[in-house]
Amino acid sequence: METSLKLHLLLLIFFFFTSSLENHVVESFEFEVGDAAGWVVPPANDTDFYNKWASKNRFKVGDTINFKYKKDSVMSVSEIDYDQCVSTHPMFFSNSGDTDFPLDHSGAFYFISGASGHCQKGQKLIIKVLGGGHSPLSGSPPSPPSGGGGNSSSTSPATPTSGGGCGGDGVLVSLQMLVFYVWAMLF
Repeated sequence: METSLKLHLLLLIFFFFTSSLENHVVESFEFEVGDAAGWVVPPANDTDFYNKWASKNRFKVGDTINFKYKKDSVMSVSEIDYDQCVSTHPMFFSNSGDTDFPLDHSGAFYFISGASGHCQKGQKLIIKVLGGGHSPLSGSPPSPPSGGGGNSSSTSPATPTSGGGCGGDGVLVSLQMLVFYVWAMLF
């Protein structure tokens, strides 16, 4: 009877820990800015094109946004520089034609085109990043990304990129080893 109780307790602990892992595995996404249109000057009658696009998505820490463009650039700027279309003090600049920008903290990120007159024509974007999962929107200056080349050719708004978070598989293996150790100690 005592062995049966120990076994039940061990199974209960195992299921408790493995079920709680589901809450810790985080999936990141790569968003194509503007979807198929890419990063271009929007039509004259749609100067809020990029902010409408952003409002249809939910961005979280760990996601990446990808800008695809030709003969243009993308800059991360302060909110004031965004509002005034000032491109003289960017926090980040790229003109590679295919720029990945990691969303590494929660808050607001402000982007403008560095090409003369493009920002004034509506080629600007605010991304609001959530701290946790993909739910309600949340503001702070961006950190520059570490790299510049993109790798997604999808025209959908978001492409899963990894199963990051707590490292789901590694944690599960460690937990299984712990359970086996406890089991061996009990029996």
